[in-house]
Amino acid sequence: MLKYPSRKRIFCGLILMILMNAPFFSAGQVTGDSAELKLLRDSNAVKLEDTALRIKNFSPYFTLHVDSTIDYHFEINRDPSQYYWYLRNSPVGLKINKDNGILHFKADKSYFLSGKLKYDNEYKVKMGIQNLNNPRDRVDTEFTLVFYNTEIIPSRIKPTVGGDLQIDEGDTLNFELQCDDGSFPIESITYFSSVSIHSSTPIAHCGDDFTWVVPYDFIRDDDKATSKSLSLYFIGTDKFFNHDTAIVKVTVKQTINYPFRLVQYNKMTADIERYIIQLKSTFRILDQKVRHSKNTRTSFDLTSSATALGGTVFSSLPTGSEQTTGKILPSVGVALVPVKEAVSPAKTVEQNSASLVRSDIKRLQYLLTDNVLIGEKDPDILKKTQKLRDELTQVQLQLIDVPVVEDSTSSKELDDYFNNPRVNKKYRLKGN
Repeated sequence: MLKYPSRKRIFCGLILMILMNAPFFSAGQVTGDSAELKLLRDSNAVKLEDTALRIKNFSPYFTLHVDSTIDYHFEINRDPSQYYWYLRNSPVGLKINKDNGILHFKADKSYFLSGKLKYDNEYKVKMGIQNLNNPRDRVDTEFTLVFYNTEIIPSRIKPTVGGDLQIDEGDTLNFELQCDDGSFPIESITYFSSVSIHSSTPIAHCGDDFTWVVPYDFIRDDDKATSKSLSLYFIGTDKFFNHDTAIVKVTVKQTINYPFRLVQYNKMTADIERYIIQLKSTFRILDQKVRHSKNTRTSFDLTSSATALGGTVFSSLPTGSEQTTGKILPSVGVALVPVKEAVSPAKTVEQNSASLVRSDIKRLQYLLTDNVLIGEKDPDILKKTQKLRDELTQVQLQLIDVPVVEDSTSSKELDDYFNNPRVNKKYRLKGN
């Protein structure tokens, strides 16, 4: 029998004990930070066990059609009864079952019609899972939710005015072009009209203002109609060249360009007043000629009468020479008559012209008084101006053969002469 040294006998005993207790070591565990090591009995390989909390079927992106429903079940690598689920900043209608992690949402169309949800908008939804017993055992993540719609909603142009408008000449037409955005917003706007007009402000996009100042000559004076209609067409185009047209009908009424008409009226009255002054100067000269001729003829008539009377007186005297003188004097008086006509003929034309000029002066003065403007804006300013123009033309045609004279006499002196009682007496109507 072989004998081993005591040291060798101890070493062999230890090996025998290890071999006898090998199954117990194979079932033991070596614990690390994130996994467990298990020594398998039938193999020497090392296997890592999954111990971190995670969502096994997490999807980071969801797209959902309008009027459809989604039910998505999130799964974890743990017992779900020990955890609860939650959402943060979720859109309207999105829910998750806190017990089993089923995400539920029904994309009701009313959410989008009311504006609570929008198409093609990425909603970032934060989601988490929490252990009921260990607050550190949790997972926070997020996913994206997008809603889409295959129905094409057309965009519309909506002016801030009604379809039919009435406006007066001289007023300003101003309104904004608003847009109701559909599936594809309007990117550009153009316009045209049935009558050639232009907006004083540019029109290119939604929100621009159309501005048009209606001119006073939009309806001409020779037009029979007192109103005129036009149509404005606004055409909006999206990026796919889909069009929408808004029509605005405008009726323009004829009005008075009062500032311009007032200038015309003042000019007409000034012309008439200046013409009256000219006529007064002409009247003064004609009246002086008639008066001078009348005085001369009166002198001749008095001389002729005195000569005839002297002849009668001398014929009654007793002496022959005186009687002879009495016979001669009547002949002298008769001889003065042709001399009177030659020296101072009767001014019949001048007399008639002076009477005509005086009557026309009175006529124009009454015309100015009768057609004076009333109030700040007289609605009859056109009629009054036309009346003054017609009467002035008629007077000028009536006095076309009378030469109009201008002199340096002041208007005050002419008025004093024209209104002199002695002058008025000659042109006053006399009764029997």
